Amino acid sequence: MRITIESTSKVVQLNGVPARIWEGKTESGIPVHYYVTRIATNSKDTSEFERELQRHRAPSAEVEAIPLRMIL
Repeated sequence: MRITIESTSKVVQLNGVPARIWEGKTESGIPVHYYVTRIATNSKDTSEFERELQRHRAPSAEVEAIPLRMIL
């Protein structure tokens, strides 16, 4: 399975840890939400990666409605 995701500006708390919500879809078009608490790269030069991590789009209405405090 392949999924394409994009960072949003929405951050929630998951078990006391901040998680940024990323939105995307599978190759077949199924919408998905990711709750990302950590992300890393194996690249020796992380400057471009760190710049790209600062870019966020506004969340969709569905993601915007997710409460700031999540209980799992």
